[in-house]
Amino acid sequence: MSHIKESLEIIKRGCEELLLEQELIEKLTTGRPLRVKAGFDPTAPDLHLGHTVLLNKMRQFQEMGHEAMFLIGDFTGMIGDPTGKNITRKPLTRDEVIENARTYEQQIFKILDPEKTLVMFNSSWMGEMSAADLIGLAAKHTVARMLERDDFQKRYTSGQPIAVHEFLYPLIQGYDSVAMKADVELGGTDQKFNLLVGRELQKHYGQPPQVVLTMPILEGLDGVNKMSKSLGNYIGIHEPPNEMFGKLMSVSDDLMWRYIELLSFEPMSVVAQWKKEVGEGRNPRDIKVMFSQEIISRFHDKAAAHNALADFEARFREGAIPDEMPEIDLPAEGGGLSIVQALKQAGLTASTSEAMRMIQQGGVKANGEKVSDKGLVLPMGAVVVLQVGKRKFARVSIT
Repeated sequence: MSHIKESLEIIKRGCEELLLEQELIEKLTTGRPLRVKAGFDPTAPDLHLGHTVLLNKMRQFQEMGHEAMFLIGDFTGMIGDPTGKNITRKPLTRDEVIENARTYEQQIFKILDPEKTLVMFNSSWMGEMSAADLIGLAAKHTVARMLERDDFQKRYTSGQPIAVHEFLYPLIQGYDSVAMKADVELGGTDQKFNLLVGRELQKHYGQPPQVVLTMPILEGLDGVNKMSKSLGNYIGIHEPPNEMFGKLMSVSDDLMWRYIELLSFEPMSVVAQWKKEVGEGRNPRDIKVMFSQEIISRFHDKAAAHNALADFEARFREGAIPDEMPEIDLPAEGGGLSIVQALKQAGLTASTSEAMRMIQQGGVKANGEKVSDKGLVLPMGAVVVLQVGKRKFARVSIT
């Protein structure tokens, strides 16, 4: 049983909820490889680190000998996931879905072992389902249960329209688990309702219900909002190594531990040792450097990670950027804040005209890079180290 205990510790690392743990123990006890499912609708094919939280968990299952089933929801992608939406989503065209699916497939193997990954498309079974079959599936769930779902409930009570096809989304996602005979399904905390529908449908179809494991939604660089391209607080897995390194080093010392727990492959025993060392006076920056090197090596290579560190040290440490500096929250104006307003409001310049003059003279840097565009807008969610001259610094968060 000791190996099952060790497996549970790895599986539960960073997870929000495990339903039901006893069922998982029973499945692990059989000794057979488990079928571990995670589904992605191919609607946003450019992955950022927030997307990789689930992929990291799948990799951990792979390393324990289980089978990772990466489901590309090319059929459900044409419906549009209503999760968290207060309006009906516009469906993707078939061509858009196919193109996005190809892009996903190329990216996931930065993390998953292709030899141990089964890539599946839910159109392969949903495309074969007749209208009568779909009606039979719909008969296995009630409207009352659907309206227990938070976003449906809000839209219903506020008079916002809910299209009938949106009720099909959780049913089809649940039926995917039946078709794939999933033992475990992974999803974000916002997917809990859909994952539990999968359990119920498996029972209806005479299968053992899947264990549901939800992972938290990763905060972006601002430490507040969900990592998102639209908020500008993201780290893309295809970004140049220097940009990735600069962004990771800008993460706050508190948020760093959350990123490490959810994104690093270092054992928790190593992470516990790092925390102990920081508690005894080690600079958190040292840990951030090691973590950043790991992430860049994963998505680029070790040479790129080494060069990014060397470049960072040349620009930041030799440029005498201090470890300690004022941390300032600045309110966004219409989705962002102009660089000149940010400099003035952070107290780095006395006025916007001085800010513009300093930019023109080449005396302003953002994350170590010289700013030459006086019209630069810092997007909502951005966290930027601003520097004026050699001695004025501030870490600003656009909120």
